[in-house]
Amino acid sequence: QVQLVESGGGLVQAGGSLRLSCALSGGTFISFGMGWFRQAPGKEREFVAVISWSGGGKDYADSVKGRFSISRDNAKNTMYLQMNSLKPEDTAVYYCAARKGSSWPRAMDEYAYWGQGTQVTVSS
Repeated sequence: QVQLVESGGGLVQAGGSLRLSCALSGGTFISFGMGWFRQAPGKEREFVAVISWSGGGKDYADSVKGRFSISRDNAKNTMYLQMNSLKPEDTAVYYCAARKGSSWPRAMDEYAYWGQGTQVTVSS
């Protein structure tokens, strides 16, 4: 079955950078649109960024646009989230998600497969 494993989270000071990775197994990677979502303590899970199967289509939440960059390496079955200029409000558990198909919607309920999450903490 499809499995997603995130890595790369950690503790960083405000203004710093982190790169998250999400490895997919159990499926044909190019069949999946993929995305990153996050959930801060006491808040609902929210959309961060999504990417098409080819990497040519991308979409970002306004709160991260210009600071975060989503990408994928189809040869490595891996998706990335480069996070720069991090702010304390970026602190959350970050989840990767995947869905079969050619589109890359923002809606979480469009994604059938989810990773276990990786913690990102940004100190002020």
